[in-house]
Amino acid sequence: MQLPPKVTERAYARLAEIGAASQGQALRVAVEGGGCSGFQYEISLDAQKDDDLVLEKDGEKVLVDAVSLPFLTDAVIDFTDELIGARFVIDNPNATSSCGCGTSFSM
Repeated sequence: MQLPPKVTERAYARLAEIGAASQGQALRVAVEGGGCSGFQYEISLDAQKDDDLVLEKDGEKVLVDAVSLPFLTDAVIDFTDELIGARFVIDNPNATSSCGCGTSFSM
């Protein structure tokens, strides 16, 4: 059984800070071919589509499309604010390796 990704409190809090829901937007996390390790994460603000998995808390939403979902089984979507910058990050237990920037991975 595939477990859907989890979203941390920090990620939902950041979405609330930027006012995503009030603008009719949600955080979209997708997986696409490419990147230096074979696959890469595409993270953007987007509107909900019919086939999206919707993870929601306090009105804030994170969307995952049906094609990307198997690549994100049991992953954790988080927000980090470090010296290198503030960004949404994915902790993906399915990735066998990833690049230094954290946006590209292989399985």
